[in-house]
Amino acid sequence: MTVEPIRDRELISQMYFYLANKDPRYGLLFKFGLNTGLRISDILPVQLKNLYTIAGDFRDYFTLYEKKTGKEKKIKLNTALREAIRYYAQEENLMPESYLFWSKKATHLGRVQAYRVLKEASEVLGIENFGTHSLRKTWGYWTYKASQHNIGLIMDTFNHSSQSITLRYIGISQDQKDELYTLVQF
Repeated sequence: MTVEPIRDRELISQMYFYLANKDPRYGLLFKFGLNTGLRISDILPVQLKNLYTIAGDFRDYFTLYEKKTGKEKKIKLNTALREAIRYYAQEENLMPESYLFWSKKATHLGRVQAYRVLKEASEVLGIENFGTHSLRKTWGYWTYKASQHNIGLIMDTFNHSSQSITLRYIGISQDQKDELYTLVQF
């Protein structure tokens, strides 16, 4: 099964509220993935000190080395995500060394646990073809639309080698195919 982006804003909102009500950590995990386009393996080990300066202000950029590629990535966190992180960190009394997505059993949530919770939420809401990678694909899908189809920039952000790979990855090719089938009707 190929996982897909979430193409419905209302479902995104419903899933966020479902997860946030289950545990604020999972709501923030969902929001973090949707707003950064990072892989789950790069999200889970984030510590507060990666996002904040010693003075307690947000860093200009969240900088990391991607686990899969080893490449440096700089992300300017948007206002919605900053506010969610600030509120969550205060509510949870997180320290600079704290993992944003802490676990009772280990240092931070594992990929399997993150998958289980996100998958459960998607099933409750009837979202098909969902996996942890759907967060990254959803970011790409909605960024593509918001950027007036600037596929080159998204391709570069994802480190893809061609536009066709990126279009297929974020589900745009499938959208275009679906549209074809509605053009001719007998």
